[in-house]
Amino acid sequence: MDMTALVIDDSRVMRNMVMQALQKARLATFTFIEAADGADGLAKFDPKTIDICFVDWNMPNMTGVEFVKKARATGAAFEIPMVMVTSERAVGKIEEALNTAGADAYICKPFTPEDMQVKLQKLINKVEARKQPAAQSGSGGGFFSNLFS
Repeated sequence: MDMTALVIDDSRVMRNMVMQALQKARLATFTFIEAADGADGLAKFDPKTIDICFVDWNMPNMTGVEFVKKARATGAAFEIPMVMVTSERAVGKIEEALNTAGADAYICKPFTPEDMQVKLQKLINKVEARKQPAAQSGSGGGFFSNLFS
């Protein structure tokens, strides 16, 4: 399954680590869009084209939690999984990200491709299920598919 992932982190090295871990986890075939902070991420965020977001917590201009809250506030972004990828390990911070901001998953740095696989499999399955009806509604089979469906 092809998916577009928005990777938001003020560290280019960390964005690359997230992207490499996702590719090695082989959960999907990802196309990546990178953003340097929450504000940049919000400018690049389009719920029609982005399938999943990976968001750092501590960034200049707009934090990851602020990004998730603002993206969720648009309404259209409610179905898009938001994954916090952060070094914040305090239980209170995890609760804030998941319960207050509306993140769907929480991955602590450092992480491995196996961590990504275990933590993200259910979310990836949900994205695939959401995308499936669109792929089957005549947009994928051409003339003959539409003729016989």
